[in-house]
Amino acid sequence: MRRHKTILLLACIVLAGTGWVAADNAYFKPKPVVFTVPKGWPQPVYDFPKNPLTEEGIALGKKIFYDGRLSKDGNFSCGSCHQQFGAFNTYDHNLSHGFNNSQTTRNAPGLFNLAWQKEFMWDGGINHLDLQPLAPITAENEMSENIETVISKLRADREYRKMFKVAFGDETISYQRLAKALSQFMVQLVSSNSKYDKVMRGEAEFILPEKLGYEIFQKKCNSCHTEPMFTDYSYRNVGMTTDRYVNDYGRMKITGDPADSLKFRVPSLRNVALTFPYGHDGRFFSLMSVFEHYRKNMVTDIHTDPLLKNRLVLSNFEIGQLTAFLYTLTDSSFIRDPRFAPPGYDYGHAPVDTHQ
Repeated sequence: MRRHKTILLLACIVLAGTGWVAADNAYFKPKPVVFTVPKGWPQPVYDFPKNPLTEEGIALGKKIFYDGRLSKDGNFSCGSCHQQFGAFNTYDHNLSHGFNNSQTTRNAPGLFNLAWQKEFMWDGGINHLDLQPLAPITAENEMSENIETVISKLRADREYRKMFKVAFGDETISYQRLAKALSQFMVQLVSSNSKYDKVMRGEAEFILPEKLGYEIFQKKCNSCHTEPMFTDYSYRNVGMTTDRYVNDYGRMKITGDPADSLKFRVPSLRNVALTFPYGHDGRFFSLMSVFEHYRKNMVTDIHTDPLLKNRLVLSNFEIGQLTAFLYTLTDSSFIRDPRFAPPGYDYGHAPVDTHQ
């Protein structure tokens, strides 16, 4: 409860923040960046007029994203738990590591296509991308830091003062600006160039198993994992039991409504071959274990989503074809895009030692 009150207070400060430009600086001319919506996609929900994209703002956001100084001991950056090669999830880990040898209580989801997302976290507890960093920064089992100390660290850095000035018009460093810069970087994480996307654009064709898998997907999965985002952003109880260690009841923690017990956000299936383990607590380590859950292991009761009351009827053949289709959702260019890579990393060669 104390943590939620802290985040709420800081959120009020953020929303009450002043404009992002310094009107009295005649030499302030950041280079605008146009956000491109992929063909056939809906319009994003992120409010770009209130936080216009600029090359300088995006560069600042990227530096902050990969800076361990956001954590108490300097060891954990946003990029520590959101790794590009895993579509910005914690690759191959059910839970992420945090400060003082602790662990998070939920699986770190992949970060992409955030400009279309209205709510964040598995339970939707944060309703704006600019506010989202507050949770991991202040959580004791994640970065375990406070915003005031983070800002003090950045203010003491000459390079940061320079970057904030070219991004926002003067050297003022505040959480409002930090959050806006992070958002500018994160909304650029658009994944829209998988084989599936190329097929939809007429640039490629499915092989037979992928085609059959797509047809099965449209019949049995598309209601929740709606194209082209491959999620409808809803919260659903999919018949998972409560983990005794985490004791996480999902959306009910936010709404207080017993009807929301064990409801969690429907994850996007884009890059699903990379974002394992699956589920809000990472309990499923393979796609096969997910399929087995839906066809055999679901716990059905009054809270189970109506679409899944009778579980999901899937044959072994259908699972094979579905798997082939789901692999077409991997966006190889996204996970190797140098614009999003950690500092000093060259995808054409080995990682570069920037300390030499």
